Amino acid sequence: MKTLKTTSLYFVLLAILVSCTGDFEDVNEDPNRIAQISPGTLINPIIYGLATHNADRADAITFNLMQVSLPFPSVSGGLHRYDVSQNIGNSSWYNYYKWLNNIKEMEEASVRAEDGNYEAIALTLKAWVMSNLTDLFGPVPYTEAASGESGNFYPTFDSQESIYTSILEDLERANTLYDLSDGMVYADDILFHNDVERWQKFTNSLHMRLLLRISNRSETQAFQKLASMINNPDAYPVFESTDESAILEVTGVTPNVSPWGRPQDFRLSTKIASYFIDNLNALEDPRRPIISTMATDVDNNNIGYKGIPSAYDGPESQFDYNASTFNIEQVTNPMLIYLLPYAEVEFIKAEMAQRGFTSDAVTHYENGVTAAMEQLGAELPGDYFTNPLAEYDGTLQKILFQKYYALYFVDYQQWFEYRRTGFPELPTTPAMLNDGIMPVRFYYPSDVQVNNNTNYQAAIELLGGPDDINTPVWWDE
Repeated sequence: MKTLKTTSLYFVLLAILVSCTGDFEDVNEDPNRIAQISPGTLINPIIYGLATHNADRADAITFNLMQVSLPFPSVSGGLHRYDVSQNIGNSSWYNYYKWLNNIKEMEEASVRAEDGNYEAIALTLKAWVMSNLTDLFGPVPYTEAASGESGNFYPTFDSQESIYTSILEDLERANTLYDLSDGMVYADDILFHNDVERWQKFTNSLHMRLLLRISNRSETQAFQKLASMINNPDAYPVFESTDESAILEVTGVTPNVSPWGRPQDFRLSTKIASYFIDNLNALEDPRRPIISTMATDVDNNNIGYKGIPSAYDGPESQFDYNASTFNIEQVTNPMLIYLLPYAEVEFIKAEMAQRGFTSDAVTHYENGVTAAMEQLGAELPGDYFTNPLAEYDGTLQKILFQKYYALYFVDYQQWFEYRRTGFPELPTTPAMLNDGIMPVRFYYPSDVQVNNNTNYQAAIELLGGPDDINTPVWWDE
């Protein structure tokens, strides 16, 4: 996909060519020509590009690492066995930096227009992208990122600590820039439809996510800052319902279409993992038919929801049934792409209460479970919490178990949360590589290692260990 920046350059060059055969001043003063890119021109391609990339990565990477699904047959290797390729992170590296270029253009256009609402949105989008980048790799280019136009093609890497300091400051500032009385003057945005209040709630909900992400670093005082946000909802409004969530409605009307051009590919040679579906079975969870098909026996009779164990050992012939796979309607137009749902906010509040920083953990836990079902279109059964497996028992483990399902299809967030907490407890098998240890980061792209080697070596020093999948990032203690 070409970026808007490339398209804009094309039109600028075209205007220059036209000016050679006409009156240059007339061309520049023509009111029908766009002299500068507006923030409204950039916002929808950025949202759509990031959302569709993240949905694809949730399927291709997070589902495999977090035992949601696995390729089948797959008798050896594979990401579900922690067989991590050198360039597994390339797609996100280049997509995120591509869109960061456009976010930078949007931010600069907002400042020129003196439009605080669009500037706040640009800061929020930048924080969203940069947090994913640094959580995937560790130290990454930030201060000198998106500086190719100034001739810097070999940017230095910033420490993850400094990146988080900057993006959290950006989110704090963004919250103060919003003006609910001013509105958004450009064309309808595809995420919140120019609802400034929802954009502000997205900013603060993201702020909460990222504070929790670094909360293991006691020097950040992240828990205290989170508690302050939760206790000051007027100053820091966050999502209060599923309807307010950052969930992109893909209409199916071009260009807002499903990233799966062939929806059948979503479940081709793919099976639901046993861990994921067995827990839903034990809960008699209403999300099962939304996510999964039923398994069948050798005579093609339905045998309920049944998966394949991730990282299974031995030949595929050991499974004498056709296991459940994904319900294809999840990626067929129209569809939803989950960026940051209200359910996540409630589970953050539940964890804060469980840890003793705030109160009412049970209410927030149950709100989170209810919202996690709502976002998929399921309805909470009246007796759901009477099941001991669903009832809140006061533990962080129970909160993270249900949060795992709430983060289904939310880019890399299941994996990030597992790395932060170690929950949910995923089963291991003898066929797993890497000594059965969950990878904690991606390798840097090989061409970055070659073409920007001096700064790459400095990044390894900042990382504090070798460039491999077992070197934890700064917040991962």
